[in-house]
Amino acid sequence: MKTIRFSLVLLFTIGMLLTSCTDTNDGAYVTPISVSEKIHGTWAAISVKQTDEIAKTAGQTPTDIGLSRQFNFTSFNVQFNTDDKNNPTSYAVTGNAPALIPASGYWSMPNMFINTDATPNEIYLYSDQAKTLKTATLTLGSVPGLLDVFEFKLTRRTNGVAFVSYTYRLCKVN
Repeated sequence: MKTIRFSLVLLFTIGMLLTSCTDTNDGAYVTPISVSEKIHGTWAAISVKQTDEIAKTAGQTPTDIGLSRQFNFTSFNVQFNTDDKNNPTSYAVTGNAPALIPASGYWSMPNMFINTDATPNEIYLYSDQAKTLKTATLTLGSVPGLLDVFEFKLTRRTNGVAFVSYTYRLCKVN
């Protein structure tokens, strides 16, 4: 009986030693998915709303005005282009909506991945290819994931004080 138990323990130990020596293939390294990779492409406006930021800073309930069906915002499209490594390059706005965002230019992001401190990501818009003349900052409200929908906010300021913002909710154009 002791010999059988010893043989079983010996076989189990040898089996464990032989299987522990094999390498596990975790696959090849894959570059993480960046925010710019997720927003690359053409996007159409689902909704646009204007918010009174002065009321918000005064502690009042801000007034939101839906602009989606007014001023041709239903025709608003924006295309964010990237290079072959998903780095931001140029953008172009089309449609007959009011020109709140410059019609074309270049874009970048200070952080290409979701911020770990829960602050929103930003998109910087530039008028020059060297990206030295910033024309606007877009604050991302949501990033495309399971759904091809994302949101950004353009805030207008005077002397550093926000007075109005425009929140764009967009869907991917195939």
